Amino acid sequence: MSTSTKPFSPAPFKPPFWLTNPHLQSILPKFFAPKAPTYRRVVEKDSLDESDIAYDFYDAHPVEVSKNGELEQTPLIVLFHGMEGSSDSHYARALAYQMHAQGWHFVVAHFRSCGGIPASGTVFYNAGDTDEVHHALQNLREQYANIYAVGVSLGGNALAKYMGEYEDKVLCKGAVVISAPVDMSSAAITMHSFLSHRIYTPYLLNPIIKKALANDLTQDEINSIKAANRISDFDDIFTAPRHGYRSKNDYYHTASAMPYLRNVTHPLLLISAKDDPFIGFTATPNDVSESVTILDTDHGGHIGYLRYRSDNGQAKNKSSVTDDKESKTSKFDINWIPETVSAYFNWIGVASTSEPSQDVVSDNK
Repeated sequence: MSTSTKPFSPAPFKPPFWLTNPHLQSILPKFFAPKAPTYRRVVEKDSLDESDIAYDFYDAHPVEVSKNGELEQTPLIVLFHGMEGSSDSHYARALAYQMHAQGWHFVVAHFRSCGGIPASGTVFYNAGDTDEVHHALQNLREQYANIYAVGVSLGGNALAKYMGEYEDKVLCKGAVVISAPVDMSSAAITMHSFLSHRIYTPYLLNPIIKKALANDLTQDEINSIKAANRISDFDDIFTAPRHGYRSKNDYYHTASAMPYLRNVTHPLLLISAKDDPFIGFTATPNDVSESVTILDTDHGGHIGYLRYRSDNGQAKNKSSVTDDKESKTSKFDINWIPETVSAYFNWIGVASTSEPSQDVVSDNK
């Protein structure tokens, strides 16, 4: 599974007590993300040949198209983002710089309707669409020999399900999944709680309703979607029937990664916080194969993991790509996830081709 005989043991995530609130951890990180790097965009068709899909690359070095069939050997890290995420998401920016600092290529493979390109087919975002994940990796495999993947939130569920469903046929050599609702039914119930519903539902639901209304809908569908006030309502009205599921319950049951985790054959790290206000039940050692490593933290919220550097100079991890200028303007950083991702890939044998640089990150936004 790895090149090391020792268990994977990354630096612990230990925020100060006043920063352990899961809602602070879930909301604040976007305010401390580095500026987005200058991506190189490539647009391809989706797996159904209906919608355009954006691939945003942050190259470690220029990549030339081979004329004799040789593939690019430098590792490529592929990010599958969460609901309404993109290459501009806070976690995408932080990961881009960390992967670049390791000397690896990085790309965000957007899902349908994301990244500023509207869906033009009959379907768009489906958290269980492993065919779309495989299709994205197939596109990338035409040029890159060594592919590793990262999945976040619902994109993490799709990636984890892919790893177990495709087993030895997966096209990535290893993966990390962060804050993923691998049991979508319990995640939906969690999102029905008072605080989660009041705090997060408008932020997530309004954009997907707007995108849905831009599709060719009947008046009954329009009226029903406009009346939805929970994500589960929207999934029952739109997501499930549009993607061939009988109901939201069928969608959550069929699309969840949990039942597939016991079949994973390639290295997979599952990272989740016990206080995550989104994800419901998480995997236990009895739910997964020997290829899966589970990393449960006490704190971190949903895709949060916001750290604070105190005045006494308790420094950031040496692999952090936060530069000196940033450290003068903010004592906060969101680099624990990127550092842990790169540490895991190093642990399973992905060689870094350059030392982490101090000058690759722009100032905080």
